[in-house]
Amino acid sequence: MRKSITLAITGASGAPYALKLLSMLIKADYHVFLLMSSAAKVVFATEENMQIPGQSEQMAKFFAEYAGGSEEQITVCSKQEWFSPVASGSAAPKQMIICPCSTGTLSSLAVGACDNLIERAADVVIKEKGQLILVPREMPLSSLHLQNMLTLSNLGVTIMPAAPGFYHNPKTIDDLVDFVVARILDHIGLEQGLVARWGYDQNRGAKNK
Repeated sequence: MRKSITLAITGASGAPYALKLLSMLIKADYHVFLLMSSAAKVVFATEENMQIPGQSEQMAKFFAEYAGGSEEQITVCSKQEWFSPVASGSAAPKQMIICPCSTGTLSSLAVGACDNLIERAADVVIKEKGQLILVPREMPLSSLHLQNMLTLSNLGVTIMPAAPGFYHNPKTIDDLVDFVVARILDHIGLEQGLVARWGYDQNRGAKNK
């Protein structure tokens, strides 16, 4: 039986992170509940020159083809699809990643707002004591941003800013993207070969891309 996970993509910069993460989840044979905000679609058009289909079925097919998986591996839920599994504690996956996570989404989660399905899905994971990972991409961070992060961290949410390291001697933008995605995969317990681990064969470099 496939593991299930929720992946939400919001309107912060960082489309390459989301695409690589989705591809790795599909490659690992996960079933992905995919949620994408309207602002995220604008970011994808800007950063990746991707025009994301509007209909859920078409979007699932689009991303399945991109990630090299099957349409059955991706369930796209629209922002007002309140009867989707991710909206209920009795059915939602226990793991959810918001990558990238906008500061607006961060703020909504910190105060428990549930104005759209992304916010509700995250709220469900928090209340059910599941694993929620947020990947904010913003700089500089205001005191309000930091306070919201602390509030969520105190609730057990993992805050993983999109801040790639350089000790693996990156040569390309893809190498930087891989670093962040590798750390996310580590935290959900998915074995990855994108970046060599510190102290273990760092000279061999990345593999299994």
